[in-house]
Amino acid sequence: MGLKAIRDKKWFGILTNIYVLVLTAFVIWMAFFDTNSLLIHMELRKEIKKLEKTQEFLKEEIAKDKEIIEQLSDPKELEKFARENYYLKKKNEEIYLIEYEDSIKLKEND
Repeated sequence: MGLKAIRDKKWFGILTNIYVLVLTAFVIWMAFFDTNSLLIHMELRKEIKKLEKTQEFLKEEIAKDKEIIEQLSDPKELEKFARENYYLKKKNEEIYLIEYEDSIKLKEND
């Protein structure tokens, strides 16, 4: 098969058309090399999804914190919170911390 036979093929005429060549170069440029390339868009989409998940998590945490703040507006709840989390006590009062065997093992594994 000679060069003339290849040039006579229909697909050769289509592939060597200037518009097809320019369009192909443009698509390759836009997909891989441009600052707004397809690859960058895919990376940005992944980052957006990750940030949206973080946003949902933080909204849930804010809701929990608001609930705690509402509870702490009551003096009795505030005292309970201080006693349970910071081991605060009243004057002339003793506090005993009782730890069970299984809770000690969990702390050692952390």
